[in-house]
Amino acid sequence: MRRHARRGEASREVNRPSLSSERGAEVGRRIGVGLMYGLWRPRVLGAWKVPASGPVIFAVNHSHNIDGPMVMGVAPRPTHFLIKKEAFIGPLDPFLTGIGQLKVDRETTDRTAITQALDVLSAGGVLGIFPEGTRGEGDFASLRAGLAYFAVRSGAPIVPIAVLGSSDRPGRLIKGLPPLRSRIDVVFGDPFEAGDGSGRRTRKALDEATERIQKQLTAHLENARRLTGRRATLSS
Repeated sequence: MRRHARRGEASREVNRPSLSSERGAEVGRRIGVGLMYGLWRPRVLGAWKVPASGPVIFAVNHSHNIDGPMVMGVAPRPTHFLIKKEAFIGPLDPFLTGIGQLKVDRETTDRTAITQALDVLSAGGVLGIFPEGTRGEGDFASLRAGLAYFAVRSGAPIVPIAVLGSSDRPGRLIKGLPPLRSRIDVVFGDPFEAGDGSGRRTRKALDEATERIQKQLTAHLENARRLTGRRATLSS
């Protein structure tokens, strides 16, 4: 006998990532594979650490605009990134939406984006976040609270990812991109839990989770630099 949906369930089903959205994220991953390996020479370390199934949050440092596409192309699972709404312009809007990426307004509390992101995780998908909030030094020095909120609220483990080499120097043909066929390192870290196990979602609990996350991400970045022999560089 078919169960009737409780109040509120129908609206959640509308926002839940559809099968076509999941397929779109996989299409985006395949496009990323072709472009990233075709234009540059990614060296991927630790991808085996990504859980094969279940909800996961990718926490990625951000020093160049190709960092997100690079992770999408080398990650072992399709990823739904939270991307600033300013990127969804012209033909990029339907394209990014079609490959399962999530539009977010960084200037306000974007409840639609929050719901969509949580639904990705509740459906067992991978959510990609730039915890620094915007492109910068890519050193995890300043984190926004969004990553802690999603991790504590969903219980999903965080996989730290360091992208190194994307902002070392501009290309000769296209100044806004790294040199073609240059090496870019993508280092995946060990999954970790952001919460303290209490399940608390208070402001204090989120602040404490943010501190734990920052320590983990900073340690991973330092380890990634040691593994790859790269030093800290200024963003382009």
